[in-house]
This record gives sequence, C-alpha cells and structure tokens, in this order.
Amino acid sequence: MSVIWLWVVLLVVGFVVLVVSASYFVDAAKISAHYLGVSELIIGLTAVSIGTSAPEILVAIMDSYTESPDVAIGNAIGSNIANIGLVLGLTAIVVPLPFEERVLRSELPMLLVATCITAFCLANLRVGPIDGLILLSFLGYILFRLVRDTRTTGELPEEIESEVEDLERMSPLRSWIQLAIGLIFLLIAAKVIVSSAEHIARTIGVSEMIIGLTVVAAGTSLPELAATMAAALRRSPEIAIGNIVGSNILNILAVLSVPALLNPSNITPIDFWRDFGVMFILTMLLALFANGIGAKKIITRSEGVIFLASYCCYILLLYWQDL
Repeated sequence: MSVIWLWVVLLVVGFVVLVVSASYFVDAAKISAHYLGVSELIIGLTAVSIGTSAPEILVAIMDSYTESPDVAIGNAIGSNIANIGLVLGLTAIVVPLPFEERVLRSELPMLLVATCITAFCLANLRVGPIDGLILLSFLGYILFRLVRDTRTTGELPEEIESEVEDLERMSPLRSWIQLAIGLIFLLIAAKVIVSSAEHIARTIGVSEMIIGLTVVAAGTSLPELAATMAAALRRSPEIAIGNIVGSNILNILAVLSVPALLNPSNITPIDFWRDFGVMFILTMLLALFANGIGAKKIITRSEGVIFLASYCCYILLLYWQDL
C-alpha cells in the first residue's frame, strides 16, 4: 500500500511542476518570439491557443510516445468534462458567469461544430492519422478566422491583448534560458505524470483510460480552474466562460489529434457512448444555458450545481463500472 502512495505523491508533484513550468515556458516563448520579430497577433494567438492547454498537449505527446494512447485520449475527453462539470460548475456556484457576446456569436458555435466533428471521427471506434488531420485542419480554420477577423477590426481580442502586454520585461538571453528550463521541466513533469498514472492504474486494478479520464484529466485542468476562478473573483467573470470554451476547443482539436497522429489506437464502444457521450451532453447543456428558451445568457448558481452534480455522478459511474 505504501508503494501506491509514493506514486500518488509523485503524481501530485508532477501536476504542480507541470502547471508552474507551463506558465514559465509560455511566458518565455512569447518574449522570445517577440525578439525574433514575430507579430503581436501571432504571439497572442499562439499563447491563447497553447496557454492553459499546454499540460494536456505535453501529457498527450508523452503518453503517445510511451505506448499509452488510452491515457492521452482519456485526458482529452476527460479534461473537457472536467472543464464544464468541475471548473464551470464550481466557479458559477461562487460567482454567476455571464456569456460574452463574442463567445455566443463565434466561440460557442465553433465548440459545437468541433464536438460534432470529433463525434464523426470517433464513430468508427478508432483514432487514426486521418482523424488527426481532420481535427487539426478545423483548428487551422478557426485560427485563420480569428486572424482574419482581428485584421478586419484592427483590434486584438481582450485575452490576446493581455497575452502581449509587457513583452520586453526580460532580456533575450534570459528569455531563451527560461524557455529551455521550462521545456525541460515540462517534459520531466509529463513523464512523471504518465508513469505515475500507469502504475496507479495497475495497482488499483482500473484501466488506463479511466485514470486518463479522471485523475490525469482533473490534474491537467488545474490551470483552467485557476484561470477561471481568478477571472471570476477579480470582477471579470465575463471572460471565464471564454477561457473554458477556448480550452475545450483545443483539447479535442489539438490534444486528441496527438495520439491520433503519433500512436493510432482503437477505443471501445463504452468509451465512445459513455465518455464522449457525457462530454457531448455537457457541451450541449452549456449551449442550452446560453441560447435555450428563456435562457438568461448567464450560468447561474443553480446551473453551476447541475454541472458539478453531473460531474460527480460521472466520476462515481466510472469507478462503479470499473470495479
């Protein structure tokens, strides 16, 4: 029993190092790109796109290279479930969250389309290179639209503008050193998380997919929880939903495409109908709270309770079925 606690401690340490090093890495990457002459728009887009999804992407790459694509697939789907059920649920209970007009008009529809594309890709119960290319192609289209719309209006979206503030606050040499150190610790933390998750799964007798859907997904969603809660508490709750919607788009288009391209694998019917199904239902529920009949264009405390209760029921269902 003492062995499993060692792996649990290593898993927690890995998550902490992953979150901290991801922040340092992204900051250094923005500044390094600035010194290389990359435009502020591209820097902001990349930072927003990678941003809080960096942990999921790194873990997915490490999972795929260590022959554990189930953890990577479970992490992508489970992170979206955790983002809506856990992160939005908890935050809305603390502070009701309004929908920004831009989220309603553009980002939420994109998430719905991305979710439907993912359903099409997973319907044959296999995640392969063609699926990865389809997902990445739609991500490229989204980024193209964002660049086009930004150049048309001449204004950077608020979250992109915040990413390019104070770009010259460190020297080029320091930015490159921080970039290298951040990358090293990211890779080490991702390796520790993957190894710990695999050992915990084998020790307690559950599948690696379950560990990816729950423990790894919740852990890699910590940046989203921190960013969303911070936005709500600092009187800027209107950007909280945008953070989650953007992160969920990245999880299914970028994170899920990693195992599809690097280590194609099959999924079981229950993985599709239960796990993707829950993600699909929560995504549709989010859209219903935004655009349904009588919707107030805000996630209320009672709706936050519905999200959180749904997440808790899903976790209980996972472990009950895997016993």
